Amino acid sequence: MRAATIAAGALGGLAVGAAAGAHVWARHVEIHRYTLREVELGILPPGSRRIRLLHISDIHLMPDQQRKLAFLRHLESLRPHLVIDTGDNIASAASVPVLAQAIEPLLRRPGAYVMGSNDMFAPSPKNPLRYFLPDARPEGFTQRKDVELPTDELAARLSAFGWKDLTNTRASIELGGLEVQLVGVDDPHLERDEMPEPAEPSAPEHGRVLRLGVAHAPYRRVLDSFVDDGADLILAGHTHGGQLRIPGFGALVTNCDLPRAQARGLSTWRGVPLNVSAGMGASPYSNYRFATPPEASLITLRAPRAGSPDQR
Repeated sequence: MRAATIAAGALGGLAVGAAAGAHVWARHVEIHRYTLREVELGILPPGSRRIRLLHISDIHLMPDQQRKLAFLRHLESLRPHLVIDTGDNIASAASVPVLAQAIEPLLRRPGAYVMGSNDMFAPSPKNPLRYFLPDARPEGFTQRKDVELPTDELAARLSAFGWKDLTNTRASIELGGLEVQLVGVDDPHLERDEMPEPAEPSAPEHGRVLRLGVAHAPYRRVLDSFVDDGADLILAGHTHGGQLRIPGFGALVTNCDLPRAQARGLSTWRGVPLNVSAGMGASPYSNYRFATPPEASLITLRAPRAGSPDQR
């Protein structure tokens, strides 16, 4: 009996030690392990040159996060042809000019963005167990009365050199013989999404078009709308890749109605490629990650290879 008691105590001590180690890793190590996830996708019309699309999301910047700022500055070295930002850029009003300075080289490249709820309202403490509910949003969340952030100033900074604001609207960008037709919505997590009216059918003289659907939170209704609209690729963020993942099981939650298996990375939605960024940060009140390091995505788009049924 004494031996069993000692063994149980030892196992309990190991469990406590493992939990403490996991907390230290998630809070002080992995949250700073900035990663570039690279994928290739064959969805461009025949004859198109390759396009490097940089997808950034969920930066949740505080102005003193120097390692995150260094990673943001590093992304310019990738020389992307197109940058798509799927929101939740800031966690403080003071972050707006700091963010704009760090990503100014990217802002000078062709790009577009949508906003997330944390571009509009300052973060606040939350009970993490709420995320396991069918709908993690508290009653009245979509009409939040939290401290407002300077969203208009952020939008002006992001648009300063020509990035397209896709808030419930459409836009187009010409990329060397390829017309990128974009459609975006306001944050679905706040139920502000309104799919814009269909565009008039048109095709450029060269006939090469790429259609992108852009949203912050990948709710099913929004993904369905993009598919019905003819999107070739859908880009979203919001999930943080689950933020906490169990190896062999995956994300515990997605904070929306997206299936857990699609919480990060490239998958498909009704046959259309969907890239969900795990994002670069987290709320300052829950600034940790486990088995899902902060990331940006570099998606190389090309024409399909002859005779290959697999576009990726």
